[in-house]
Amino acid sequence: MKINSLLAGVALMATSFTGYAQDNTVTIQTKKIGADIQPTMYGVFFEDINFGADGGLYAELVKNRSFEFAPDHFMGWKMFGNVTLQNDGPFDKNPHYVRLGCAGHGDLWTGIQNEGFFGIGLKKNAEYRFSVWARVPDGNPVTLMVQFIDQNTMNDAQQFESRDLVIDSKEWKKYTMVMKSNRTIAKANLRIFLSNPQHRSGTGTVDLEHVSLFPTDTWMGHENGMRKDLAQALYDMRPGVFRFPGGCIVEGTNMETRYQWKHTVGPVENRPLNKNRWESTFIHRYYPDYFQSYGLGFYEYFLLSEELGAAPLPVLNVGMVCQYQNNNNEKAHAACNAEGLKPFIDDALDLIEFANGSTDTKWGKLRAEMGHPAPFNMKYLGIGNEQWDKFYFDRLKFFVEAIRKAHPEILIIGSSGPNSEGKMFDIGWEDMKKQKVDLVDEHFYRNIDWFKKSMNRYDDYDRTGPKVFAGEYACHDQGKKWNHAGASIYEAAFMTTLERNADVVHMATYAPLFAHVEGWQWRPDLIWFDNLNSVKTVSYYVQQMYAKNMGTNVVPATLATPTPQGEDGLFTSAVYDKNTNEYIVKVINTTDKAQTVNIVFDGLKKMQGSAATQTLDCSDYTLENTLENPNAIVPQDGWTTVEGNVIKTTVQGKNFTIFKVKK
Repeated sequence: MKINSLLAGVALMATSFTGYAQDNTVTIQTKKIGADIQPTMYGVFFEDINFGADGGLYAELVKNRSFEFAPDHFMGWKMFGNVTLQNDGPFDKNPHYVRLGCAGHGDLWTGIQNEGFFGIGLKKNAEYRFSVWARVPDGNPVTLMVQFIDQNTMNDAQQFESRDLVIDSKEWKKYTMVMKSNRTIAKANLRIFLSNPQHRSGTGTVDLEHVSLFPTDTWMGHENGMRKDLAQALYDMRPGVFRFPGGCIVEGTNMETRYQWKHTVGPVENRPLNKNRWESTFIHRYYPDYFQSYGLGFYEYFLLSEELGAAPLPVLNVGMVCQYQNNNNEKAHAACNAEGLKPFIDDALDLIEFANGSTDTKWGKLRAEMGHPAPFNMKYLGIGNEQWDKFYFDRLKFFVEAIRKAHPEILIIGSSGPNSEGKMFDIGWEDMKKQKVDLVDEHFYRNIDWFKKSMNRYDDYDRTGPKVFAGEYACHDQGKKWNHAGASIYEAAFMTTLERNADVVHMATYAPLFAHVEGWQWRPDLIWFDNLNSVKTVSYYVQQMYAKNMGTNVVPATLATPTPQGEDGLFTSAVYDKNTNEYIVKVINTTDKAQTVNIVFDGLKKMQGSAATQTLDCSDYTLENTLENPNAIVPQDGWTTVEGNVIKTTVQGKNFTIFKVKK
């Protein structure tokens, strides 16, 4: 049944030429304050794809810091002289380390050199914290010479920073020192020589484990912290919800590579390595050195959520591996019975305790020991990612029953599968309703034509069933899978159906979030980066404009001439912000031509003399923000006059404009 304008409003106005004048009057029914807009309405979705964690958001600069990559434990390292791999180290989950010994000649050297993630990015005058777990097995002190080097320099010396570090304990011990770079360089290496005090070849023996290098200036100053510019970009979006850790990595290619949150908490030195599911997903974008160190783990995710002001939304494995990669192989998944699923259900219940439990519980105590005695106040929990049909439905039942019994306060999020419509999508929704989950996670990576046909997607949704979490979505054009302006304007237009239907849509997150320009597997993506810089895409600014102008309640906004489904035209939504006493109207023009628009605030006789505006100009269709030109398309602030209760304005072709006016 079509919902009334109080709940939905209408997106309208055809763009094809007709023989009569188009009426582009937008009527805002100011007296009909509608549905509450959830604080979680616009958020971010994080997955470790495109080197988004290690090599990205997680600020560690050393690759394979614990020598656990397999099958090559020296991946990311160059070894020279007398270096051997050992496997009886101090950390049971990361047992490997290297032993450096005398090279056997006074003019030969022993050492190791790390390449980082596509190089090590260093900034001039910035400080970096080098640390290593080390020991001298014979008890005789040795000196390490730790260097920042430019392997390919034409200067006389490769090293441009060098510090000595004395290792003097027979027992394993963490050694730390701060180094300062005297230059900005995107592709430095970290080199460690074994030396004596005279800087000649070393004569002693030293064991090294968990070799680490972090900028001291991380997000919020955390030692095991986030890269500051990337975390700041998330904060600047004003997200209401933060979903983690994925995505397909939750499932894994097989049970051994599924994401297990318990492996990601506790001392960072003893978090076991995991193969990243995206290492080998695409043979045309293959990265054999893509692993998860778990240095960015569930504690760090919860902490980041808190610092962003976003509700944490973890997603856990439902006892299934990736259905795409395993088809209908029942043996690939956990047995669909209470015994087979018990470890997975225990993980879910224990996670709730880790996030919310008191410090006298097992997992609440661990959270406190890690530095956060207060609970994280987790309210949402996703069970399963992008799974479908009876394989998923039958397993989910066990989780719903257990979580409802132990923690009825937790809101459960189920999946409608990988499709945005069709048979599997429909039966997914049917089952989610039967199981009475609280929200259903929908995914749609689609082209522009799909978005054009979906501008009223949520107008007809059942208002009595579970709410919608639009958990992964992005728009691209045929043959143009990158973040160009043309796709972003359709995302902006589509988001009017999210906002108009805020009574049923409670969350929405664009995906994927991050991508390294030298290490991506999937695009488009919201934020791109290299080792030194980052760039916010046009899609990022669309998301930010909605999130920062969310308001508190939907207000009906109707346009006089409808836009037929699948055509270009004007699209609109409006909200009221009771905290600022403002009406906020969003108008998107997807046509190529400027459109004269009259915005009438019905129910008010006179408003303030001007309205603040913010405009995103996407008229240069293929233009994108890049590292070289990060501000090619950014929102522009302005203002326009209000005549009584009417704003008379022009919205240019392929433009997204927000009008904000006091009551």
